[in-house]
This record gives sequence, structure tokens and C-alpha cells, in this order.
Amino acid sequence: MVTIRHSARIATVIGATALAIASATTVAAAENSIDVSGVGPVNIGVDYSCEASAGVAAIRAMVGDPQADSPSATGTQTAVTCDGSRQSAVVLLTGTTGTDAPLSAGQTVQVRVALVDSADTVVTGQAKVVSLA
Repeated sequence: MVTIRHSARIATVIGATALAIASATTVAAAENSIDVSGVGPVNIGVDYSCEASAGVAAIRAMVGDPQADSPSATGTQTAVTCDGSRQSAVVLLTGTTGTDAPLSAGQTVQVRVALVDSADTVVTGQAKVVSLA
């Protein structure tokens, strides 16, 4: 009789531990990601996903010559949906002097996009070199 109670207690502890591990694995499997889906002279298309717990407040983008010290255009999109599902957004670009983005067809540029929190800390990001069509 003592053996049965002790075994039941062990089974309960093992079950609770397995549930805790499974719960932690589910949370860890949720991934924040961002990917450039298209680049135009005045905007960048992105596909992204994020969990509500990530604290994402915006998508930030920078574009410029791959060898430059600073971007020639930047943009921010604050309308983000973080529910773990795949989303799409367009980030409008503005030149660093406040004018339209100075990008043109055939130009090769480095594109940097990131999901950022309210303190502008990068949650996740991506950099790509692309040629504008």
C-alpha cells in the first residue's frame, strides 16, 4: 500500500514537470521574425510575426548604399499586429533630408528592417542587399 501511494506521488510530480516543460517549449517556439518582401523607390514591403509578449511597438526601416556610413532613407510603421500570426506591412520611406526617398530603378541598396519595442530596442531584424527593379 505504501508503494502505491509513493508511486502515485512520483507519477504526479513527473506529470507536473512534463506539463511545465511542455508549456515552456510552447512559449519558446513562438518566434518573432521579419522579412523584406519587396523594395520600391518610396516604400518597403515586409512580412513579420510577433507575439504580444514581445512588446513590439513599430517596424523601423533604413535603406541606402551598401558601402555608405548612413542610410539615405528611413521609415517607420506603427500599425503592427502582434498575435503570433504572419502579417504584412508597408513602410513608407523618407529621405534623410525630409524629401522623398532618393532611390531609383536599377540601384543596389542595403535594406535593414526591424521590429522594435517602445524604447527603440530591436526585438528582431534583418538586413538584405537588393537591386531595385
